[in-house]
Amino acid sequence: MKPTNSRSISNFADLGEVYAQAIASPDYARAFATDGAYSQLTISDEPTSADMPEPFAAQQCVQAMIGELFCLMNDTRMQPIAQRIAWGIVNSFHVVARQIESQEDSAAQALGELARITDTGEIHATELEEKQMLCQSLAEVREAVECMRDHAGEVYRAEAGHPFSALRGSRVSSALTASQIDARDFLASRAKARREQLAPTGPVIVISGGQEWADHERIWARLDLLKIRVPSMTLATTAQGKGVDAIAAAWAASREVPLIAFRLNRAHGNAAPFKRNKLLTDLQPVEAIICEGSGVQANLAERMRAAGVPVTIFHREEVQPGTRRAA
Repeated sequence: MKPTNSRSISNFADLGEVYAQAIASPDYARAFATDGAYSQLTISDEPTSADMPEPFAAQQCVQAMIGELFCLMNDTRMQPIAQRIAWGIVNSFHVVARQIESQEDSAAQALGELARITDTGEIHATELEEKQMLCQSLAEVREAVECMRDHAGEVYRAEAGHPFSALRGSRVSSALTASQIDARDFLASRAKARREQLAPTGPVIVISGGQEWADHERIWARLDLLKIRVPSMTLATTAQGKGVDAIAAAWAASREVPLIAFRLNRAHGNAAPFKRNKLLTDLQPVEAIICEGSGVQANLAERMRAAGVPVTIFHREEVQPGTRRAA
């Protein structure tokens, strides 16, 4: 083959790579699609026909926002600060998404009240259309902000080595469905989508352990085996910020497994951990992984066994330098 032909093929390969880089991911393309001819985010605003931001530009903006921050501070005396600033950026997307969701819920409630009125007059019909436009517009913008938040969280995980975890509220996302025809259909489909995200229907695996736990290999290996056996699994943790729960959260993020974080309800005082153990047992999990920790983990193991749940116990072991634990 002539050198010129080889060069031509190389150019075609380069062109394909450039093209792949120049298009947005499917998540961005879906989230930033313009579904309606008009958008309106508050009752006081006039409807606008402006487009959504360009998907690939939004994707690149988020990538640069988080990635460049780490590049700037890595190998400098400010490196330990990079994670804190980046977490704040990701959390700001999360907070705004929750604010928009709250507005959306209020709009949906108002829409539901209008939909129950049997008045067929023109004024009522116009008001119903306006409320539905408001609800749809807020859902559209929330989807875009959630997409940016999830992407920012993935960049954060890649750079920081552990997943982003919000201090408050669930972090759920959804793909927009086709535009609805009737207000009642719109409300029903929206409620169903959010319920499924906030209450995953797959079999539950529970994991809990001490905060002083660095051995991730046994945990990841066991969870990988369970994922093969239970592909639709949901992982439930005791929501500690380090140790076993942090290892499990990192695994769930890397495998795209839904995770339910059971935080302590401080209103129960000293009984809070044991109340939480009861809630975890009430989930009727198909298996539990308990890593050595405190009396809380011992109590959880006892509850699981009493409920007939298979329990895998991992003990903390001393490892000699240069050796590895068996899973």
